[in-house]
Amino acid sequence: MSSQHTKPLSEAAQTRKAVGNILKGSAGNLVEWYDLYTYTVFAAYFQSHFFNSKDDLQAGLEAMAVFSTSFLMRPLGAWFFGRYADRKGRKAALTLSVTLMSAGSFATAILPTQEVIGIWALILLVAIRVLQGFSVGGEYGTSATYMSEAATSKRRGFFSSFQYVTLIGGQMLALLVLVILQNSLPKADLTEWGWRIPFAIGGVAALVVLWMRRSMEETVSVEQVEAAKAPVVAGAGRPGSMKLLLTQHWRPLLICIGVTLGGTVAFYTYTNFILKFMNDTSGIAKTDTSVINFWALFIFMLLQPVYGMISDKVGRKPLLVWFGITGVLFTWPLLSTLAGTKDPFIAFLLMMGGLLIVGGYTSINALVKAELFPASIRALGVGLGYAIANSLFGGTVPLVGAALQKVGHVDLFFTYVTVAIGLSLLVYIFALRNKKVTHLDREQGDAWSREGKTDDGDKDEDLVNV
Repeated sequence: MSSQHTKPLSEAAQTRKAVGNILKGSAGNLVEWYDLYTYTVFAAYFQSHFFNSKDDLQAGLEAMAVFSTSFLMRPLGAWFFGRYADRKGRKAALTLSVTLMSAGSFATAILPTQEVIGIWALILLVAIRVLQGFSVGGEYGTSATYMSEAATSKRRGFFSSFQYVTLIGGQMLALLVLVILQNSLPKADLTEWGWRIPFAIGGVAALVVLWMRRSMEETVSVEQVEAAKAPVVAGAGRPGSMKLLLTQHWRPLLICIGVTLGGTVAFYTYTNFILKFMNDTSGIAKTDTSVINFWALFIFMLLQPVYGMISDKVGRKPLLVWFGITGVLFTWPLLSTLAGTKDPFIAFLLMMGGLLIVGGYTSINALVKAELFPASIRALGVGLGYAIANSLFGGTVPLVGAALQKVGHVDLFFTYVTVAIGLSLLVYIFALRNKKVTHLDREQGDAWSREGKTDDGDKDEDLVNV
């Protein structure tokens, strides 16, 4: 942090500084999520090497079950990295998380199959997914915190939206690699050994980001780092401690979980499970669904900063309410129509419709959560709240969807998604306030004009002031 004698930066200089730090932080986010999504994108090609079932639906279900195990580690990763980031700094935590993700990707690229080492192939695959789940569990909360703190006060929505630009970009890159390999390798070669290529690419990219993150600026104050090292005072909690979170900030933590629940279910439905949904339920060819997903996600990615800029004008709450209301009203029509179409263009339009709805959540949810907590507990609070909701709901979407597909009750999946969004809508309406003073405002400068402001906003510590 700058000393009190340092000359304040001009607005243009602050923007340049923010852009540089956001790029370094978001590049790592892109690689982390590319590595994570590569598993689901290429599962159809490598599942026969690790799962014994000859039934594609059963093998796919087993592959998604392994994918879901990575989410079990997210709360632990969020706790470890959140605590680490609040005590040691955001830069240190982000560097460590991308190192672990790189190691997991390289390990997958060279992992022997069951034909070579038998059941150990599956055991090692699960272990790698657990490691990467642990890493991503820490990446989300820490990067959300860092990007919110590094942003300029009047453009927090815009700058923070790049977390999901890169998160979506990671999945889009995984799809792009899939499309390239599908068109450059015979299916037999892609199934035999070609699926290893994207994991190797992810490992190398993570090493590049590791080098980039060495020059990131730290957003945690020296005072906070020193306070984390000081002896514990009776009745107080250290920065980044569970005691501090659960005794003084438990209400924002519950709100964070509620904000995430419906959004993460909808996000994984329309960006992750939908690829398998189109293949197995709609009956659209894998090569077509890859192209559909790529272009839909590309447009979705470009829309994130647009939603973010809108939130900088109207506030965060209106966008979340938009997502909640339209999600409840249109989930059933969109997914049921998609289930019955074999036309790739119609499928693209339906997927795009779902993504336009989900954009109200994805673009600003990280910032909304960051505004809930003070700096001393922000990375832990954001990361743990997100990870709990993701482990219970978001990460299980592919597994729940695949299971309901297998038993012929995919319509129940539509209900599951709708109910999840409805629960979060109640949180958006009743627990959130629009354009109120936030912790980030107090620390980094106000996001809104304060005409007619009263002190009640400063006294309310337990509601997200969005």
